[in-house]
Amino acid sequence: MDREQEEIQFLGFFGILKESYNIVSSWRKIFTQITLFLILPLSFVYLAHLQISEIIFKKIMHNEYMLEWTPEGTRIHDRVSHMLRSEWTAFFLFKIGYFVFFIVLALLSTSAVVYTVACIYTAKEVTLKKVLSVVPKVWKRLMVTFIWNFIIVFAYMIVSLLVLVLGVIVLGPIRILGMVFLVVFGIVYLIGLLYITIIWHLASVVSVLEESYGLNAMSKSQGLIKGKMGISAGIFLVLGIFFFGVEHMFKMLVVFGDGIGGRIGFGILCLVLMSICMLFGLIAQTIIYFVCKSYRHENIDKSSLADHLGEYLGEYVPLKSKDVQLEQFEV
Repeated sequence: MDREQEEIQFLGFFGILKESYNIVSSWRKIFTQITLFLILPLSFVYLAHLQISEIIFKKIMHNEYMLEWTPEGTRIHDRVSHMLRSEWTAFFLFKIGYFVFFIVLALLSTSAVVYTVACIYTAKEVTLKKVLSVVPKVWKRLMVTFIWNFIIVFAYMIVSLLVLVLGVIVLGPIRILGMVFLVVFGIVYLIGLLYITIIWHLASVVSVLEESYGLNAMSKSQGLIKGKMGISAGIFLVLGIFFFGVEHMFKMLVVFGDGIGGRIGFGILCLVLMSICMLFGLIAQTIIYFVCKSYRHENIDKSSLADHLGEYLGEYVPLKSKDVQLEQFEV
């Protein structure tokens, strides 16, 4: 990042995307290495789980159909029923294993990219070896932040479900009002989910670059995002659309596609596109952090930030909170 901090606050939607591209192109080697070691495996795990889930689920649906048309009490019925229980168990165990593995890789990738961008910003030397040595230490902080985000999202979904059920019960008999309620509820629900997602991603950056993590990091990110919510939401929406677009393309051309050669080719293409999307998303969220800091006139002391980054490597004594926090300055 070769811009002065006063200029960063003026970066808009396209400015943040352009800055992300400039960082990748200027530091192509380190980001290529991070992509190959962390982000590419992360993308592969995500896409592979779509394919494997479809294979297992297809078998389950076939056996469900067989069970429905098989007389109860027969040997075939008992055998199919036993297979179904085994397949459902395998399906849920696979989902749990995938979720844990995906989250671990996602947090490691986030740690690596945020740390690398911050090193670039502070003109601190960064190598893959150094990044990989820091990642496990930063990952622990991110895990705490993620767990709290998971709790918040879970509570949000429970409350939303209760509101939805209550609304359907009350307004269901009135068809027009019921339809209006469902549309409004859907819009509000998605906006709320997007807001929580933005807060979480920014909190991930806070967890790496400041002392705060967990609920404190999410509280700080909530304050930081004020004034830049529109731009941040726009960037996350575009990246989200691209992400789910690649996912849909993978499902259509690979999971449900025809021909081994074509499926392999499109699978590789989707893997590359998904990796690019994830990399740009992580870089963009880090830049958004600096933009928000600058917009709120919170000066980032590069030397203190560099010391904080070096602390992960044991290069510096632990800093006090006042040293890591970003001081106010007048514009």
